[in-house]
Amino acid sequence: MKVIVGSTNKAKVEAVEEILREYPHLAAAKVTKTDVSSDISAQPKSLEETVRGAMNRARNAFHDSDYAIGLESGLMEVPYTKSGYMDVCACAIYDGKEFHIGLSSGWEFPDKRITESILLEGIDMSQAINKFGLTKSETVGSEEGAVGILTKGRVDRKAYSKEALRMALIHIDPLD
Repeated sequence: MKVIVGSTNKAKVEAVEEILREYPHLAAAKVTKTDVSSDISAQPKSLEETVRGAMNRARNAFHDSDYAIGLESGLMEVPYTKSGYMDVCACAIYDGKEFHIGLSSGWEFPDKRITESILLEGIDMSQAINKFGLTKSETVGSEEGAVGILTKGRVDRKAYSKEALRMALIHIDPLD
């Protein structure tokens, strides 16, 4: 079995490799990665755009494989939150015919100025957290991610991606 991840982001690829080992029918899969476009903005600003980005990554990666997996994080509007937005990770698994979608839990920046900068200035999350001094890392999105910084390592980008992938795998995990 061959599975292609529609990203070269280290946290995303490792999440896929580690999760597939937990599923007997997927454990022996050969996982490869490819750099593909999400065909959306660099920083998704809605749930629809985030899910579409994951689907586009999976579709664009699908080639000579059993499954292609796209993972995309982005903002979504959530009522009653301080900023009006939370971040969520979407996973799309594509089998050449259908998409199987899963989402992670959502979280909100404690400082709404970060979210406002993303929405109003058009910068991505990595740029925003650098701007507000949460990190100096230029590659934070491939490492612990903003969620890793804010949870002090309790949940990192890889764990967050795994959550979305597990939810999408509900669709292709046999019910025997």
